[in-house]
Amino acid sequence: MSETRPRGGWLIGLSLFVAFALSILPMPLPAEALRPQWVAMVVVFWCLHTPERIGVFSAFASGVALDVISGTLLGQHALTLSLLAYLVVELHQRIRIFPMWQQTLFVWVLLLAERLLTLWVLGATGQPMPALSYWAPTFLGLIFWPWLSALLGDLGRRAGTL
Repeated sequence: MSETRPRGGWLIGLSLFVAFALSILPMPLPAEALRPQWVAMVVVFWCLHTPERIGVFSAFASGVALDVISGTLLGQHALTLSLLAYLVVELHQRIRIFPMWQQTLFVWVLLLAERLLTLWVLGATGQPMPALSYWAPTFLGLIFWPWLSALLGDLGRRAGTL
């Protein structure tokens, strides 16, 4: 009997590693506020396309790792990524049938929700409110989502993950 184990799990780990690297890559100070939410977008992609392999617990672990490498409040990203993963896993069958432009708008709303929840955590911990540029990464996520989705989708099909 042959084993029916899913292939391509390495791609999920590699894409998360690249997203972590892009999240901490040094950037010029003016561009720092414009850094897209790479880890959130990668987690949303894999929860959308492989919800049986990547879910709330994987998103929580990714969030804790992002908290550690970025030096933010421990649990901040874990909370927001867990919420994103829960919403995507619950709605993945509906979202996947949307055309790309509607899927992109849905992901944008998720990225806005992630930022709003992070803003709530900042306020609850007494940290100063960020500038208006705090919302810019969501718009970059809106722009990058179709390309990220196409790239990871193509790589996932080639690796046997999707």
